[in-house]
Amino acid sequence: MVDTPPPSSPSLSSGSSVSSLSSPPTPPNLHQNSVDPAAKWIIQKFGGTSVGKFAVKIAEDIVADYLDQHKVAIVCSARSGSTKALGTTNLLLKSASEALSRTRSPSETGPNTPNGVFSRTSQGPSPVGSPRARSKSSPRLETPFSSLSMSPAQSSFNATVDLLRSEHITAARTSVRDPEILKELEYEIERDIDALRSFLFATQVIDEISPRSKDSIVGYGERLACKIMTAILRDRGVDAEYVSLENIVPFPDDGEVQAETETLGQEFYDKVAAAVGKRILECGPRVPVVTGFFGPVPGSLLRQVGRGYTDLLSALLAVGVQASELQIWKEVDGIFTADPRKVPTARLIPIISPEEAAELTYYGSEVVHPFTMEQVIRKRIPIRIKNVENPKGGGTVIHPDPEIDAVSATQEASEAANGTATKQWSYKSLAQLTTPGGPLHTGSDVAHKHPTAVTIKENIVVLNVNSNRKNVSHGFLAGIFGVLDRFSVVVDLISTSEVYVSMAIEQGVEKRALDKVVRELKKYGSVTVLRDMAILSLVGKHMRHLVGIAGRMFTTLGQGNVNIEMISQGANEINISCVIDGRDAIKALNLIHQSCLQIKPEGAKGRMGPWLF
Repeated sequence: MVDTPPPSSPSLSSGSSVSSLSSPPTPPNLHQNSVDPAAKWIIQKFGGTSVGKFAVKIAEDIVADYLDQHKVAIVCSARSGSTKALGTTNLLLKSASEALSRTRSPSETGPNTPNGVFSRTSQGPSPVGSPRARSKSSPRLETPFSSLSMSPAQSSFNATVDLLRSEHITAARTSVRDPEILKELEYEIERDIDALRSFLFATQVIDEISPRSKDSIVGYGERLACKIMTAILRDRGVDAEYVSLENIVPFPDDGEVQAETETLGQEFYDKVAAAVGKRILECGPRVPVVTGFFGPVPGSLLRQVGRGYTDLLSALLAVGVQASELQIWKEVDGIFTADPRKVPTARLIPIISPEEAAELTYYGSEVVHPFTMEQVIRKRIPIRIKNVENPKGGGTVIHPDPEIDAVSATQEASEAANGTATKQWSYKSLAQLTTPGGPLHTGSDVAHKHPTAVTIKENIVVLNVNSNRKNVSHGFLAGIFGVLDRFSVVVDLISTSEVYVSMAIEQGVEKRALDKVVRELKKYGSVTVLRDMAILSLVGKHMRHLVGIAGRMFTTLGQGNVNIEMISQGANEINISCVIDGRDAIKALNLIHQSCLQIKPEGAKGRMGPWLF
């Protein structure tokens, strides 16, 4: 319980299409966004783990610290669970699968089953402020006959939905202290759970879930997470407003409907950014808490964007309000020179280019999806990776073009969080940022003379195709790529010669599908399969000017008795990759980090110690 409850019960929503709650006047003691016309927007995106474990910390130690000098908008992913399988999105997808995997009763499939009218027997929503306990059973069909009666197998999704309800009710009760806010939040959770249950029941009746319906089911995760975060913020004295974007994307006119296989163009994302920005500006001084789910997208949001749509929405929001910075809050301090869990000497990278960040993302490091980066970088908006558990840390800045443009407000934002802001930073180049006296100076010139980072991508399968003809026809490569296309196999690395092709793909491909791919590839030559391999990648923007860096990399691996299966260099010349045995992954990572990035263990002198070999 709070010592001094607010004078009136603040509403979670203001005119939301999802919530029917009215919005009373804001209590005077709530903290709002800065009203200074010169104040810039900062978009803060929080992942599912952060929302699930650190929601109170976000409200007390992060959001509130930025409000005096900035305008803040928050984007939340669906809450995570104690395990990945218990994450909200996974449970929602599981419930959708369960709705379609029921067993039909004999009466339902019999020849004399008549047509009937069905309706829900559950009552409508309770009056505002009077939440009641909802039945844990699925809505019953009421018909003049029993042919549509439901069996336990037909309502198997109920247990999963009940688990979702329990997880969110528990989170609400352990995080919100004010009884009035908690009462309203519980009502909103119950109403969303009822709506989800009804939606799943409808899909069970028609025995079909379209891609758009699956989008809607997954969207409940962000709605629930954002409502909980809104309540926690208001409970902690921040004037927050829940903003649902499920209807922000207008349906296309007839004749403009986009095929599911067609990629959405940049014009579409520009329109979404403008619409989202306009909606956020309507919140006035309140802090918007925005759902990462942004409604029905032509061709389905999950198919067109994937489960990273929350990151994309935060980027589009940053573009829509012309933010000074997009902050991605994780459970790590930023981007490191290597995975610190595997390389003890790994250190934080203060600033990195989008090209380097994209390479690290693709080859194993979870940074930011390249397409998400593209949306903000093209508008010259920097991205800062920060740690929820260490909000005072500076994090890593992914800057649009550190050689040319200013790092707009990034250092100012960091100082504002630390409470030490004294001036507006306006450095014009990476050199000014990293030279002695610059805010990102590391105390050495390592950043200018060596690669940026090394990463490893494990669980890789290598397919080697050796042509069975001495003189290969022009259709050899076309045939191989045609096979990969038919089975939707994504190739991470490829190395070719006139009669030989080596391809590295993720081991996650289903074994049955991989067997079919191998069988088809055998039409073009002999095929060998190497499993449990790993891709080792050395990444750095300055590598294109480093003479001998590839030689040093491969010599180091050779000295460490690490066999190289294949080698590839990116066309942008900022990445050198090779495939090695997965058993050597950790050793190779440490070897390359120590040799090519010149990061030696404490006390080490001269050449690499024998402990690495």
